[in-house]
Amino acid sequence: MARPPLFVTSLCTRQNVNSPIRNLSIAGTNSGVEGEAAAESPDQSSPENHQSEQQSFVEIAKDVCKVIRTRPRWEQILLSDFPTVNFTDPRFYAEVLKAQKNPLLSLRFYYWLSSQNGFLRDQFSDEVIFSGLVQAKAASAAKCFRQKMKFVPQPSCLEAYIQCLCQNGLIEDALDVFIELRGVGHCPSLKVWNSALSDSIRAGRTDIVWKLYEDMIESGVVADVDAIGHLIQAFCVENNVPKGHHLLRQVLEAGHAPSSVAFNRLIYESCKNRDYFRLSSLLHSMIATNCSVDISTYQHVIQGLCETRKRREAFRIFNDLKNRGYAPDMVMYTTMINGLCKMKLLGDARKLWFEMIQKGFNPNVYTYNTIIHGYLTNNHLSEAESLYKQMCEKGHGETTVTYNTMIYGLCLNGRVEEAHNLFNKMVEKGVAHDVITYNSLIQGFCKNGKIAEGLQFLYELLKQGLQPSPASYTVLIEKLCDIGHILEAKSLWNDMQDRGVKPAASTHDSIILGLIKQGYVTEGLDWLSSMMKSSLKPRRKTFEKLIYHLSQADKLDDSLSILDYMLRLGHVVRERILCSLVTKLCKDNSRHIEVQLGYIV
Repeated sequence: MARPPLFVTSLCTRQNVNSPIRNLSIAGTNSGVEGEAAAESPDQSSPENHQSEQQSFVEIAKDVCKVIRTRPRWEQILLSDFPTVNFTDPRFYAEVLKAQKNPLLSLRFYYWLSSQNGFLRDQFSDEVIFSGLVQAKAASAAKCFRQKMKFVPQPSCLEAYIQCLCQNGLIEDALDVFIELRGVGHCPSLKVWNSALSDSIRAGRTDIVWKLYEDMIESGVVADVDAIGHLIQAFCVENNVPKGHHLLRQVLEAGHAPSSVAFNRLIYESCKNRDYFRLSSLLHSMIATNCSVDISTYQHVIQGLCETRKRREAFRIFNDLKNRGYAPDMVMYTTMINGLCKMKLLGDARKLWFEMIQKGFNPNVYTYNTIIHGYLTNNHLSEAESLYKQMCEKGHGETTVTYNTMIYGLCLNGRVEEAHNLFNKMVEKGVAHDVITYNSLIQGFCKNGKIAEGLQFLYELLKQGLQPSPASYTVLIEKLCDIGHILEAKSLWNDMQDRGVKPAASTHDSIILGLIKQGYVTEGLDWLSSMMKSSLKPRRKTFEKLIYHLSQADKLDDSLSILDYMLRLGHVVRERILCSLVTKLCKDNSRHIEVQLGYIV
């Protein structure tokens, strides 16, 4: 068995030391008068003399270590500073390795020593150096030492080396050491296997996870619940949550429960995938197995439920966590207030607001904006304005996000002039406008019939060098088509395309309806065909307008084709449209009328 390393890994403070020249005579190893005299001494082997000699080793080893720590190019001066010291004596350099507190400096000394005439390596010193590097997590240095010195550590030392390699991300090198141990008939402990599995997951190397697990089974190692937890995490890394969840169920049915890390990883991935049912099941399983459900777990669950519009369930869990003695943080309060506002439960949101303040949390910019946005979108303007005033008094109001929140809410409620005043105030305060600022004003003015002002905001947005979004154009094109300005609408469409902005599906619908309204039914059909090729789903209103105008133009075959496509997309055809089409078919005296009627039914 290898002896334990004899030094620690902390670095020592450098000192400016002028080491005096020290002499050390060792019988049988030094030449000169002192060596001969020592050899002739009749008391050479006495206990007192041996103790004195060992004390000299220790003292001079400390001086050597001090030089190594404080002199940058100590290799060039070490022999001259200690001219009579035999550095290649194992008894002496063992003391240096004991006294040296820095494993990398010990390694450097050992490399220098190996270049000296008369130096003979020994297994014990090799293991001291190697073990020290492993304890210091110096994986690359330990690897180089093995290769350079052709050193073969004891199996127990290699187990520690595996963990060191894994912690440094050298997973494939660790896998080679597993193979090496297998070659000498040594099976690492389960702790080492689990450590390697954990670090492989952390490095994202699920391929090595499965290879390690396969080798574990072949080596006769029985996986414990921690190993299964690592496998569950590996499935999650591969975005194979169903398999991870299935493995969890098997473990739970066997009466075991993995660590909270495996549960939390499954919960996190379920949140990402918006899998509410699995997420809820995981949380209840954690509670049922007395697995540690920390505040971070609840945060993931509540946020995931709010994002998937399961806000009532999120609110129930939020209250449950408080009953269990957990204290929600600012983020969780803000998330829940936002969810309640979206459910139009402003009373509950307001209660949480005051509860949060009573708990010692001072609302920040995001929290203020969350509840103000909730008030504005639910037509509670006076409460929103009161909170906005309070927010400004506390110094949180001069941000782009805050101004955008107020501008959006005012525009939503038709108070576009007040929104415009805030827009101008942003300039006075030196607060930057962004695309959201302009989009809110464009939509607000257009919906209030002020299309010219909306266009002006779009031109200013482009002049400022901002990249427009589909929302910058959508409402403008829709309103221009409504008032019959189809050429201007198509011009904006072309501008979108030139700027690389992808139009929303509703924008296609607006152009088609605009063309139909102006009598350009054929061109409208061409635009519909383009939508179909782009896998976009037109609105029911678009289909109905096309069917009506085509039937009025006696293009009944085209009407029926549009009706067929409409039904295939799952749209429900209103009775009024069907009656109009049947009436037109009856008046047409077509000899295929019965076939056509039977097709419609």
